[in-house]
Amino acid sequence: MLLGYNTNGLADHTLPAAIELVADLGYKSIAITVDHHALNPYGDRLREELHNLRSLLGERGLMAVIETGARYLLDVRHKHQPTLVSAGRDQQQVRIDFLCRAVDLAAELDAACVSFWSGAALDEVGESELVARLTQALKPVIEHAAERRVTLAFEPEPGHLVDTMAKYECLLNEMSRDEAEQLRLTIDIGHLHCQGEVPIDAQLHKWAERLENVHIEDMRHGVHEHLPFGEGEIAFGPVLGALDEIGFAGPVTVELPRHSHVGPAMAGQSIRFLRSVSE
Repeated sequence: MLLGYNTNGLADHTLPAAIELVADLGYKSIAITVDHHALNPYGDRLREELHNLRSLLGERGLMAVIETGARYLLDVRHKHQPTLVSAGRDQQQVRIDFLCRAVDLAAELDAACVSFWSGAALDEVGESELVARLTQALKPVIEHAAERRVTLAFEPEPGHLVDTMAKYECLLNEMSRDEAEQLRLTIDIGHLHCQGEVPIDAQLHKWAERLENVHIEDMRHGVHEHLPFGEGEIAFGPVLGALDEIGFAGPVTVELPRHSHVGPAMAGQSIRFLRSVSE
């Protein structure tokens, strides 16, 4: 596995500074949460940024993941909106376009994958309608990723339409075989614990063949709050042991989006903890 850190927990740093910090601490991957200040796909200097970041990532030996969970990049008033399940094709198209741009970023940086989720709808309609919206909105994203030879890693997210592993499995069953094969998986360890999808090691074994990307942090049952290691309830020995057992060689990135104010200290503390558990 390639231990890494998510830049949403280093939001007070420039992206190059975050990369240098993460590399200096000994991480081998970095999850880049695309945002206003971090590889903004709508920015005027994107080509220059991509060139510089590609060089820096290569020099520091870091594998990148492109993460798409910025809170207000697409809508300055509504968190994580619009989504793939928003009402109106024009709203869905905003998210589709963003995800396709994220795919382009991943292709330019030779990133491990693009990690994303379904999102939640603001209008009150039945689940079958929302699933239909999602499967249709996914088609152009999947097609574009295939053209660019970029891996898509879908993350079940609490509070979203697809929030559990069971819902992810149902989504796959609604898609064509080829589409489902291209919709790979991001597992968030804290989310599994939060929603009672345990034992976590069993989930990792079950989904080993689809797994491309892992988010890791501590969490408490029933509370979707990303916590530093040791402040929640998760036993991480079996988790890291399972990742070793399935031979997972991809990114395992710490995700602490509410801790940027202590980002450097938290990044250092996190890698020391993970190393101690895996020894």
